[in-house]
Amino acid sequence: MVAGEISTSAPLDYDKLVRGAVASIGYDSYVDDLSSVDSKGLSDKTCEVLVRINKQSPDIAGGVHVGKDDMDVGAGDQGIMFGYATDETEDNMPLTHSMATRLGKKLTDVRKDGSLWWLRPDGKTQVTIEYKQKADGSVEPLKIHTIVISTQHAEPLKAVRTKECAGYSGEEMTAPSMDDMNKALEEHVIRATLAEIKLKNGEPALSLYGDHTNLHLNPSGKFIIGGPQGDAGLTGRKIIIDTYGGWGAHGGGAFSGKDPTKVDRSAAYICRQMAKSVVKSGLSKRCLVQLSYAIGVAKPLSLFVETYGTEQGGLTPDDITNILKIEFDCRPGAIAARLALREPKYRETAAYCHFGRAPYTKDGIKFFEWENAADLSKYAPMTSEQVGAALTASNYLTKYVD
Repeated sequence: MVAGEISTSAPLDYDKLVRGAVASIGYDSYVDDLSSVDSKGLSDKTCEVLVRINKQSPDIAGGVHVGKDDMDVGAGDQGIMFGYATDETEDNMPLTHSMATRLGKKLTDVRKDGSLWWLRPDGKTQVTIEYKQKADGSVEPLKIHTIVISTQHAEPLKAVRTKECAGYSGEEMTAPSMDDMNKALEEHVIRATLAEIKLKNGEPALSLYGDHTNLHLNPSGKFIIGGPQGDAGLTGRKIIIDTYGGWGAHGGGAFSGKDPTKVDRSAAYICRQMAKSVVKSGLSKRCLVQLSYAIGVAKPLSLFVETYGTEQGGLTPDDITNILKIEFDCRPGAIAARLALREPKYRETAAYCHFGRAPYTKDGIKFFEWENAADLSKYAPMTSEQVGAALTASNYLTKYVD
């Protein structure tokens, strides 16, 4: 079901768009029989598509954007949003979460490139890491304790590639045994993924993996029935996998389907950029940033920074809060302009996390712009008095509620 409110004059074929997305994921077969080994759980050709799209409420539109300048556009709803960053990895994401999301991406890659053709679209990952929390509040991953991968697969020793993979016309192959499937997952998914993740010491995350690591690969025994047929869930609400895997905090709002006035999405993006900028610039080793908003009001109601005691030099958490007030404008219109959010690029964010992704530009469109950290290093040697003077001299009252 596609439901919600939208303001557009573009003619959209919702049925075609939905079926195309289902097919691109890999769901191309459905048999209404739980004993079937051929059903992947959903088919782009036979699934029912229900469309319940309406226009935006005039009450909301009038309070948020109608008749307002771009910089005065109000927040699309009330709420609190968070952003988090840590120095434990090169991309300033928690290692547990980088691993979990990238393992999921690797499962897709090896399925679609044919190297593990017997994999099916459904799957999930989970990672447990042993950390050391240092006296200064920073954290250091010591070893990878446990990796869990549950991934849908074709019938072992029976499924054949020409039937399993639509469009394949090469040499016939038969799916391996469960033991051989698990060995392939360990080599082509786990080890390959860990070799790509860089720790802050420059070593790959693979250096934390070894005989001490517990592996639970398809611990239920088999996972042939999958997709909505195996376990129906509400998509677009995976708010923890979309953010930091439980590190930091979460305000409860999902990202999917929301335009830049919806601060559940846009403010979470700018919070990530602020937190990452603080850590990348050496102002602290960990950082959590929180914003809050009221519907129809442009200025954030509050800005809060938590550094877990990891602030560097002579700076305090209050100083870092003031630095962010100077350097960032968190009104919805300003966020949309800074992060180029009024561009057609959100499909790329729909899987494998919104954060920790490499920013890039394609055909003039900026993807994951919030991952480009701002250079705040000029504030590192400052005293609290100097930061306070810089705040007083700035125009922060045009951007924040006093």
